[in-house]
Parts: sequence; C-alpha cells; structure tokens
Amino acid sequence: MLQSIFEAIFGCSHEQVSFPQTRRKGSPATYVVCLECGKEFSYDWKNMRVGKGVDTPSAVGEPQPVLR
Repeated sequence: MLQSIFEAIFGCSHEQVSFPQTRRKGSPATYVVCLECGKEFSYDWKNMRVGKGVDTPSAVGEPQPVLR
C-alpha cells in the first residue's frame, strides 16, 4: 500500500527494464520497456544506457496481445 501511494505521488521509477529490443518493421530503433509500468525508452548500444522515453501511439480499437 505504501508503494502504491509513493507511485501515485512520484510516478514509476523505471528501475526494472527489459533487455534491449530492436524493431523489425520500419526504423532500426532499439528500445527497452519498463517492466513495472510498460513505458518504452530508447536504448543507446554505444554507451549501454537507457535514454529518453519514447511516445508510442496505439491505434484505437486495435487488440492488445495477452501475455500468459
């Protein structure tokens, strides 16, 4: 409960991210995803650092994948 109050005030800390992924379609941008909130961030292979957040517009009505 205390953690949820902390996140409501300060937001997600994005400490746990996925392994860097490269998009197959379109641009060769590499990104990581926060495992807690799902936000995408650019990833710099040269410096091996997480970069700025990436805006990912989702199409309205497009089904989202279900992970089980």
